[in-house]
Amino acid sequence: MTDRTSSSITINAGKSKVMAAIADFPAYPTWAEGIKAAEVVSAGDGYRAERVRFNLSAGPMTDTYVLAYEWEGDDAVRWDISEPGKMISSMSGSYRLADRDGGTEVTYELAVEASLLRIGIMKRKTEKMIVDTGLKDLKRRVEG
Repeated sequence: MTDRTSSSITINAGKSKVMAAIADFPAYPTWAEGIKAAEVVSAGDGYRAERVRFNLSAGPMTDTYVLAYEWEGDDAVRWDISEPGKMISSMSGSYRLADRDGGTEVTYELAVEASLLRIGIMKRKTEKMIVDTGLKDLKRRVEG
């Protein structure tokens, strides 16, 4: 997966508060659109998850898959699929955080391969919708 969709948003909070919301997987169903459950399967060194099982229900796409995470303090987190679902065969992405004028600029990058997303233009539009919605949901969660 070389093509990725990327977008950024500025959140009126420090990096540690933003990253704490990103790392709080059990809370995702309360604020992340389409996520019905997020279960930490294994914790890494420290207090952040290494592998997380997601139950997704977004329109015609319903699936369960596991993502593996790599953390860089409060600066970045990257993930790749470690257990594909029935529909989602591949997923990789990242959040990168940077200090900006008393807030945090969050850049979200995503690449997804799914059985319903075979056509390139449809795939990019879906990724863009996921990224934009994810950033808005994260901003609302942290600032709310």
